[in-house]
Amino acid sequence: MKIQFLGTGSGVPAKARNVSSLVLKLLDEINEIWLFDCGEATQHQILKTSIKPRKITNIFITHMHGDHIFGLPGFLSSRSFQGGGNDPLTIYGPQGIRQFVQNALRFSKSKLSYPIKFVELNNEGGQLKFANGWKIDYLPLNHGVISFGFRIVEPDSQGELLIDRLAPYNIPNGPIFGQLKRGETVTLADGTILNGNDFLGEEKKGRIVTILGDTRPCANLVTLAKGADVLIHEATYVDQEKDLAYAHFHSTNLQAAKVAKEAQVKKLLMNHISARYLGADAKKLEKQAKTVFPQAQIVYDFTEVEVGNHKEMPDEQ
Repeated sequence: MKIQFLGTGSGVPAKARNVSSLVLKLLDEINEIWLFDCGEATQHQILKTSIKPRKITNIFITHMHGDHIFGLPGFLSSRSFQGGGNDPLTIYGPQGIRQFVQNALRFSKSKLSYPIKFVELNNEGGQLKFANGWKIDYLPLNHGVISFGFRIVEPDSQGELLIDRLAPYNIPNGPIFGQLKRGETVTLADGTILNGNDFLGEEKKGRIVTILGDTRPCANLVTLAKGADVLIHEATYVDQEKDLAYAHFHSTNLQAAKVAKEAQVKKLLMNHISARYLGADAKKLEKQAKTVFPQAQIVYDFTEVEVGNHKEMPDEQ
């Protein structure tokens, strides 16, 4: 499971940061990619990565502000020509997302080669269930318009088969290993009975990623982030400008860090950074946040993080 940021700026595109978009890569888990928000020029950002548009099966929109949705019509149209084929796609978002997309495609005379399903979310929150046990809990935040936060929960997985423990039984390669890995009881040729559960390692707890839309501080942030492996939280302003953040329904770097600390997450990734913070100023946001939560990190366009070991793929800018 990896997270890659396609746009980490707020409001309008800037030279150093495009507007909001990120992907959750679940290629090793379910062979899918999930896109969260789709600001202007998201498809241009995708072209600079190894992401295949046809692998994007679900799009989640946090809220209906332009810097989070203006890239949708272009991406959806181009997906037909970039290997999208007939692969279906589902868009989850606030009420109005269906009308926005359908009108944009209708007025531009755009025809897609694949079906789109729309799921407009309940303003009070809820849960989405997916194949193979994956689920997403979502709740409204505090942004002046309906803005959602998402808590993505990976299902627990069965422990690995302990091959070394099976060595004394001289089991040939074949279906017996599969049966044991499924926890089944098997009888060997010599009459020995083995219970697969005796040869399995500890169950692996599923990882949790929390992705928050734009927001002021509110109680639902901690609820969604509790115990997460990774928390993605906006940090539009430095804390010295918290009055400005409040006026615009946004958060500061220290407010994000306090949520991460209270929720006891393992890693905080701060995005949606104002264009006023460039270079050293952006690093100051990170340094200040680390005084509250040491595992805080400012992210940049194309930063990629592996969930579980929190390894940064490209070097920070």
